[in-house]
Amino acid sequence: MNTNKAIVNKAGAITTSVVSSGLLQPYQAKKFLQQTFDATPLMQAIRHEVRTEKSGEIDKIGIGKRKLRGKIENVDDGYRAGVEFGSIKYETTAVRLPWEITEETIRQNIEGENLENVITNLMTKQVGVDSEDLLINGDENVSKDNPDYDFLKLNTGIKKMIQDGGHVVDVSGTGGMDLEMFYKAVASIPNRFNNGNLRWLMSPTRAQQWELFLLEKITEKGGAVPQELYKSPVAIPSMQVPGLSNDAIILAEPKNLIEVNTYSMKLRKDATSKDAIMQDKRFYVIHFDFDALIEEMEATAIITGLPEYVFS
Repeated sequence: MNTNKAIVNKAGAITTSVVSSGLLQPYQAKKFLQQTFDATPLMQAIRHEVRTEKSGEIDKIGIGKRKLRGKIENVDDGYRAGVEFGSIKYETTAVRLPWEITEETIRQNIEGENLENVITNLMTKQVGVDSEDLLINGDENVSKDNPDYDFLKLNTGIKKMIQDGGHVVDVSGTGGMDLEMFYKAVASIPNRFNNGNLRWLMSPTRAQQWELFLLEKITEKGGAVPQELYKSPVAIPSMQVPGLSNDAIILAEPKNLIEVNTYSMKLRKDATSKDAIMQDKRFYVIHFDFDALIEEMEATAIITGLPEYVFS
């Protein structure tokens, strides 16, 4: 008898040959989600919260600073350090990824019956890639004229959140990149958050163009640029994020960025319905819940208005 446990094989890959329509058990859902978390470097670096409820609160606990006091032997002065409690509200959006495979494709492919497992693993990784994209670029107020409206409207991502509530360094009309824009972004964030865990998030193209910009400065003016400046402007390491557009650079601690999912995972397959029989197809769909959050908005900055690089 097929069980949900058989959905996840010993190697941790999601298979479809035994999927019917059951809700995954919590440990199975977490294992499935882990595959999506491993899809990209940023997804591996950010904070993930897996919840039972589709909406609720995530607790924040802080202890403040300068809590130490002097000691007097055999005296209790009554001082006690306090703990500060807070919370972040989350509200997940139900999303899905459907696909189908014709029986002819399975018969003709060298993978045979294993083809559906190969495709399902590719789709699982795509869930992770799309989750990162939505985490960054989602915008519930996006124009209906946008060709990606159906995707972007699902949630509000960190780029929009930081532009609306974080620290913004707008370099529009300044002529392009320079080192000062990085210093301005760092200076906008309170010192207590500049603790060695901040990272520059930029597209691969922008990262490569920053290197080219520095090389051209050497050619023009001579001298040398410290090697670490190429990868770590202002001594803060950079992370290449393919889903981020070329016109912006985000400064944040990855663990300050949160993706919320729930255990309400479904991986469904239909190969026996009337449609499946008449069309000679197998239908699949992944259902899951998603939300994007920033724990400390004050600890984020974004450089906006970066023009396309003009090659000399």
